[in-house]
Amino acid sequence: MLHTVMALVTILMVFPFLWMLMMSFKTNSEIISNPLAWPKTLNWSNYRNALHTLNYPRLYANTFIVCAVSIVIELVITFLSSFALARMTYRRPNLTKAIYAFLIAGLSVSPFILLFPVYKINLFFGLREQWALVFPYVASSISFNTLLFVGYLKALPVEIDEAAIIDGCSIWDLMIKVILPMTKPVIATVVIFNVLYIWNEYPFASVMLRSQNDYTLSMGASFFKGTYTVDYGGIVASSVMIIIPELVFYGLFQKKIVGGMVAGAVKG
Repeated sequence: MLHTVMALVTILMVFPFLWMLMMSFKTNSEIISNPLAWPKTLNWSNYRNALHTLNYPRLYANTFIVCAVSIVIELVITFLSSFALARMTYRRPNLTKAIYAFLIAGLSVSPFILLFPVYKINLFFGLREQWALVFPYVASSISFNTLLFVGYLKALPVEIDEAAIIDGCSIWDLMIKVILPMTKPVIATVVIFNVLYIWNEYPFASVMLRSQNDYTLSMGASFFKGTYTVDYGGIVASSVMIIIPELVFYGLFQKKIVGGMVAGAVKG
């Protein structure tokens, strides 16, 4: 029974991707008239059109730059703040709990309702091009990253800090040389989740980016929508080409995701 349920759930999850893959070989008339039918022939014109229309090297390069810069800034900020919240003792512990609650409260706020305020902030500071995406991505990910980092750091034995301090470690040596190497599982999880989020994010990119030279992969499908016509085949084919690298990335690192999510669940 459990295997049957698992098979049904797997089919349910995989069906949208298989359906999209099937439609990528159809013409626009076939997609509109009978979207659930098999394609009459393997028509590769949609993929040729997508490769001709989109500058994939530029889109991949822009997306990679935004991902790399955003994740580096996120890890630096979140690791330092989480270390301060989880491993250090303060005279006013209630204040620390209030700061942690404030950071976690960001999980209840959808970043998409902040599009207009973030847009005004970018205009005020003169942030353009990729920087107009980097800082909103960093800000919107702090809550989730803090949740993972603080839970993991609290699970580490306090005796590690005491032994390092007795041996003469400064606070920076303790963080960088002792604690940081032990947080590799949760760092991998944070990196994977944020890469997947930035890879698929569209609302911020559609609002913040103005020049086609700065577009990310999520904006690629918008090239096939005109004022009066929509190239459905081109949209589907470009979506398949964008999703496949993401599926490969997730498949290679799925064990890291599970390991990082449960790493801080049990008290060590």
